[in-house]
Amino acid sequence: MMMPSAKVTLADVEAARRVIASHVLPTPTLPAPRLSALTGAEVFVKYENLQVTNSFKERGARTKLASLSAEERRRGVIAMSAGNHAQAVAYHAALLGISATIVMPEQTPFVKVAATKAHGARVVLEGESISEAQARAEAEARERGLIWVHPYDDPYVIAGQGTIALEMLEAEPGLDVLVIPIGGGGLVSGMATAAKAIKPGIDIVGVESALYPSMWNAIHGERRPLGGATLAEGIAVKNVGSLTLPIIRALVSDIVLVGEEHIERAVNAYLTLQKAMAEGAGAAGLAAMLAKPGRFAGKRVGLVLCGGNIDPRILASIMIRELERDNRIVSFRLTIADRPGLLGQIATTLGRLGANILEVDHRRMFLDVPAKGARLDVTVETRDAAHADEILAAFKAEGFAPVRIDPGDAMME
Repeated sequence: MMMPSAKVTLADVEAARRVIASHVLPTPTLPAPRLSALTGAEVFVKYENLQVTNSFKERGARTKLASLSAEERRRGVIAMSAGNHAQAVAYHAALLGISATIVMPEQTPFVKVAATKAHGARVVLEGESISEAQARAEAEARERGLIWVHPYDDPYVIAGQGTIALEMLEAEPGLDVLVIPIGGGGLVSGMATAAKAIKPGIDIVGVESALYPSMWNAIHGERRPLGGATLAEGIAVKNVGSLTLPIIRALVSDIVLVGEEHIERAVNAYLTLQKAMAEGAGAAGLAAMLAKPGRFAGKRVGLVLCGGNIDPRILASIMIRELERDNRIVSFRLTIADRPGLLGQIATTLGRLGANILEVDHRRMFLDVPAKGARLDVTVETRDAAHADEILAAFKAEGFAPVRIDPGDAMME
C-alpha cells in the first residue's frame, strides 16, 4: 500500500480496506430501535466492540504494520496507548512476527494492561497521562531504533480507521449524521474523509469528554482546562494531531462535549437496551445524543460503538448508579423506637408493598436520636419513582418519620 503524502484520500481508505481484508472483522451496522426510542432519532450502531481486541483500533494498526518493510519489521515497533491501540498493535504485531513494546499510562485499567501483555507485547507503565507515556515511548524509539506506531497522527492509521465509514455507508446509505468520538482525532479524520467523499451532504459530528476538550480548544481557539478522572479514558487526550486537526477543521461540522453523567448513562443504555458492552469512549457518541437530543431528533444517525474494554467493577458501579438515578434503588432513613418487633413490622410493610430489601443498617448510638430510639437506614429495590413515593407515604403513616437519603450516605458515616 503506497501513501506518498500525509494527506489521506478516499483512495487511501479503499486501499487500507484491501490490506485489512481477512485480517480485521467487517463488523455489522444494525438498527437500534430501543436507542431510537430513547433518543428521538433513528439510530444505527456499528459494533466495533466485536473485533478480536474489542475495538476499532485494529484497523489502523494492521494498516500501519502491513506498510513496514522487512528491515523495519526486524527492528520492532513501539506504541503508546491507554489500552485499545496497545492491544491492537500487540495482537497484529504478533500475527506478523514483529516484536512490540507498548507504553501505557500508570492508571490504565488493569483489564487493558493484562490483555496487552496476553498478546505478547512488552508493556511499560509510565506517567499519569497519554502525553507522559508518549514522551517515554519516543525516548525508547530513539534509543532502541524502534518503529513508531502512533495511535492517531499517522496517515496509514487514519486510512485504516476510515474503513469503518465505508462499511457503514454500504450497510445504511441513507444515514444523515455520523457521531464519532474524538481523542487525538484519527477515527473521526479517517471516517470523515471517506464519508464526505462518498456522500458530501452527510453531517459529521465529533464528541469529546468535557474534561478533555483538546480538539474543541484547537478548533475554537479556546483554553478550556484539560484533566480529571473520566470514564472515557480512551479519548482523554491532551495533544491533538497535526495531521488530524486540519481534516477535522475542514470536515467536522460540530464537536459536542459530554459530561460524565451522560457517558455513564450511555454505557448503561448500551448494556441494558442493546446487550452490548461499551467502554466510556465507545459510548461517547450515544452520550452526545443524550446530552443534546434536539441536535439529532428525527435524523438517521450512525453511531460507532468503538470499544468494549471496560473494567467489570466500573461497569457494575455504573449499573447500580443508574438504578439509583431511575429510583429503582432507594434508601430511607427511619427513626424508630428501640423495642422488639419493629424490624419485623417494617419488613412486613415493605413486603406488602412489593419492595425488595437490599440492605439494612440499624444503629442506636447516635446523639440525634432519642435514648430509647434507634435510627434505621434501609435500602430497597423499587419499580419506579411512584413506587418509592408509595413506600415513603406508608412509612409516614406508620410514624417512622422517613427521609429519603443517598444510598451511599450510610456507608460514608
